[in-house]
Amino acid sequence: MINVKFYLDKADKSKRSPIHLVIRQKDVQVKVATGEKILKKDWDNKNQVVKESEYAHRSINKFLAFLKQEVEKYFDSVPHSHFTDKKVKEKILSLVNGRKVNIDVKMVCEDLAEYDGKIKTTFIDLFAGAGGFSEGFLQAECGNRYYDFLLGSDINENCELTHLARYNYQLGMDSEFLRQDITEPDFLENLLKKLKNIQVDVVCGGPPCQSFSLAGKRKKFDKKDDLFAHYLNVIRVLRPKYFVMENVKGILTKEGGKIKEMILQEIKSILDLKEFHQLIHFLAKLRKVEKEKVFTLDCYNLRMQFESANEKELEKLRDDYIQNVENRFRLLTPKIADYKTSKTDININTIRHGFNLLKRSKELAYVRKKVILEKAHSDLDNDYFSEKFDAFLTAIESDSIIDQIHDSFKNLKAPNEYQNDISEIISALEIYNYSFEECIQGLKPFVKTIKDEIEFEEILSHLRLYNIEQPFVALASNYGVPQNRERVLFIGCRKDQKLITTVPPTVNEKEKVTVFEALYDLDFIGNDDEKYSYEAIDLKSKYNGTTEKMISLVKKRTIDGKPDENKGLTYADWSKRGRLNGRFSNAKNPFYVRTFDELENTLNHIVAPLHNHKTSKQNEDVVKRLEVILKTGDYDMAKKELKKIGLDSEKRNYNVLKPDSQSPTVMTIPDDYIHFSSPRALTVREMARLQSFDDSFVFQGKRSTGGNKRKFEVPQFTLVGNAVPPLMARAVASEILKNIK
Repeated sequence: MINVKFYLDKADKSKRSPIHLVIRQKDVQVKVATGEKILKKDWDNKNQVVKESEYAHRSINKFLAFLKQEVEKYFDSVPHSHFTDKKVKEKILSLVNGRKVNIDVKMVCEDLAEYDGKIKTTFIDLFAGAGGFSEGFLQAECGNRYYDFLLGSDINENCELTHLARYNYQLGMDSEFLRQDITEPDFLENLLKKLKNIQVDVVCGGPPCQSFSLAGKRKKFDKKDDLFAHYLNVIRVLRPKYFVMENVKGILTKEGGKIKEMILQEIKSILDLKEFHQLIHFLAKLRKVEKEKVFTLDCYNLRMQFESANEKELEKLRDDYIQNVENRFRLLTPKIADYKTSKTDININTIRHGFNLLKRSKELAYVRKKVILEKAHSDLDNDYFSEKFDAFLTAIESDSIIDQIHDSFKNLKAPNEYQNDISEIISALEIYNYSFEECIQGLKPFVKTIKDEIEFEEILSHLRLYNIEQPFVALASNYGVPQNRERVLFIGCRKDQKLITTVPPTVNEKEKVTVFEALYDLDFIGNDDEKYSYEAIDLKSKYNGTTEKMISLVKKRTIDGKPDENKGLTYADWSKRGRLNGRFSNAKNPFYVRTFDELENTLNHIVAPLHNHKTSKQNEDVVKRLEVILKTGDYDMAKKELKKIGLDSEKRNYNVLKPDSQSPTVMTIPDDYIHFSSPRALTVREMARLQSFDDSFVFQGKRSTGGNKRKFEVPQFTLVGNAVPPLMARAVASEILKNIK
């Protein structure tokens, strides 16, 4: 039986005594200094704890308990024949020294000495989550260019905690974090304050995409559906050279491709306002020669002025626009209805009240947002409430209001001689609701009439601030990620920058990284277990009979996955070493904290070589079920056998990982996956490996959550499952660096 104790050694000049750990087990006796010192009066030898009279008692006791736990686990897991004084001491000292290094320097500073003379490209990461984009961008370098991370933003506490721990405390960067909903009115104001007038070269981010996913049921009026517009508002204000938007593949086909086209229209509607005068002069020229549709052309002119207005000006312009159309209707009303009808007819009232609603667009937008938030908060979906809420939200959208006005005009059955006036009113209302790009398409027939298409297109080329052809599908495994994760990328290129239409793969089909390469060296963990240090893997005994085949899967590679037997490292070794190119030479050792309070006090950091490598406690039935599925290799094929032995499950899906290929898309629920050689779910660290995160990237806070809390909390499994794979982000960032001016 192992005996782990702590004792106080001789006091130093300040009368503080070092706490030592001593291990006695048969012939092995080891003494190691823990690096902690206290006054003798503050030590409770009987209970082996520091008393409350020492101000740091909580953090010291936490560390001592962690040390004791790790030593006891080590003795339980290692064969007795392997015990030596040296090995045990090395194990303890790795934990003690790692912590000591982190405590000695409270906050490191990024060492940029080696980057003197290099060109810095700045970026911010919106909807940052764990920081997949941020990691990839910081890894990327091209020639004499590299990236400087200015700011990350997300709405969740654990995203901020993970960001601060990684970039500020561990890497020593001075990047900011803005924890705020992007839809809030003062988001942009707060963003600009944090950026302190520093020019942003690249904006990246993936607006949350659950409502676009092909894997899940789509919801109408999901609070996440309109976040693209807010993302693009940031682009309008910051005017970066490039921006990247990432989303799921389902966005390409949502509503028959209309969502994709809407996003492209909005991107093309971001304008260079310095050139806006050219368009206004051109519209004035059109106005002089137009004979028939003067009112419609005037409406286009008024609508175009929305683009250059600030928020206060825009409110007045919108009101003036609707008032102008309403005046046209007032002049028309006596011609199509007598006095009594004009006061009592439901169609006339609908048209009149529709104008009132359109004038209240700002107030209705506020109501819409509040109702959508309430719908999400109360989890209204697949019930009788959701349909009624959606009907109300549809009714207050400007499109629906205009459609209702249109239907009411039809119901009036006005004389034919006034149908042209009615058509112009309806067109005017539609123009009011157009995007800039839709206005351009509407103006083209007028332009064609005066045969000035070339001049018009020339003006537009100056006016459009961003160029983009089409979004493209990026497959993560093409960039050295051991996962077949498909994501859609929109890359907007400012008009003074080179157009980027795709990101070339870094590996071909035969060179792709396999699941075995990513995970084999972490397979030393059991059921209901947690490891803080790496352990050797005996492949020969583990894969008896197939050892050579398994070993052949492990290749030496460059960072981005390209095989390179001479200078390369294995994927596992890159994960341990890190892919940040030695840029952060003063970085602290990896550490874990659960809260912001623990983060601020470095004594509370759990410092160890390995983190996030913990398995769930699974009962015998679950383990047996996973064994059957693992042996069969496929859940559907195993269902018959599971039912026969009474271990069938209501669970929708299990994915058995194939060691010689790539994993399916990593999601946020760990027990969706079965390890390729053990009947268990994956740990956070293993999922992070499949996503291509370095091992030094520690996911902070709670490990998992369940039930209703999933709507509000973002624990480690959610952080890693929702992230952009850093190696895919690195490929995107590198392509931008190759082209940026």
